[in-house]
Amino acid sequence: MPLVDLPLDQLRAYAGRNPKPDDFDAFWDASLAEMRAVAPAIELVEVPFAQPIADCFDMTFTGTGGSRVHAKLLKPKQPSAAPGPGLVHFHGYSWRADDWATYLSWVAAGFTVAAMDCRGQGGTSQDTVSTLGPTLDGHIIRGLSDPTPETLYFRNVFLDTAQLAGIVMAMPEVDENRVGAFGGSQGGGLTLACAALEPRIARAVPIHPFLCDYQRVWEMDLDVAAYAELRRYFRFFDPLHQREEAIFERLGYIDVQHLAPRVRGEVLMALGLMDSVTPPSTCFAAYNKLESVKEVMIYPDFGHEGLPGFGDRTFEFLCGLLN
Repeated sequence: MPLVDLPLDQLRAYAGRNPKPDDFDAFWDASLAEMRAVAPAIELVEVPFAQPIADCFDMTFTGTGGSRVHAKLLKPKQPSAAPGPGLVHFHGYSWRADDWATYLSWVAAGFTVAAMDCRGQGGTSQDTVSTLGPTLDGHIIRGLSDPTPETLYFRNVFLDTAQLAGIVMAMPEVDENRVGAFGGSQGGGLTLACAALEPRIARAVPIHPFLCDYQRVWEMDLDVAAYAELRRYFRFFDPLHQREEAIFERLGYIDVQHLAPRVRGEVLMALGLMDSVTPPSTCFAAYNKLESVKEVMIYPDFGHEGLPGFGDRTFEFLCGLLN
């Protein structure tokens, strides 16, 4: 079988390369405290979308740094008498929440669904956090030149995911103990971050998760495509790699593999062994650190693409929240 990464037996034991900052847990505890202190000022505007099963809303809330974050919210027109399950969905890098119709199968099954636009990407969410240094060609490096890691772009997006999940859990029609999260690529990384920072997430489905083990990506010479900004950053801001160790340690604050031990819900992950965008070892760096009930579905001949049958498997897995 052709490989772009380690053999499967080594992947199952791979522990990751990117360093974890010594104050990682204290950093995220303080970040969560900051998030909880923000008054979300939730606004709902009903959207006229002609279909028979869902009430649809543009929802905005205030995240860290004062950014107004947008999510599509869909609720069953005929909710059950008792609180039902909820879902949060996260999109791929540079994109936005999917079309309203994409989520109707979930609403038909009984879910309340919220799909977030990542701040400053393809949707309408604001990104108001000011940073030093470059913003060209990607968001991983945003805030990397600042004196402290609090302005890292993905630090604030990770917090947005947890805040959104908490907002859904607080809705009277939602059972806070039956909320799931799912997404692919960037959405896969954010799914894991959400489940780590909001440990009440009961089930999570990350598909070939992005934002894992940056140093491994660099050492594999795969800092192209989704990770191309790493190469640009070194070429322009550290061409002699005099700060390489410090840079990867700073990136460790937003490395999902280090958040994985905080996850308490069940996890169903999927990945392709031919993936050169989010290499299998980087996904396994996070998967192997999960301490909750977990399963990984491996597609030997697939790369960073749709995975046959996994949409149905995702639906079945998350529909376990209906009971």
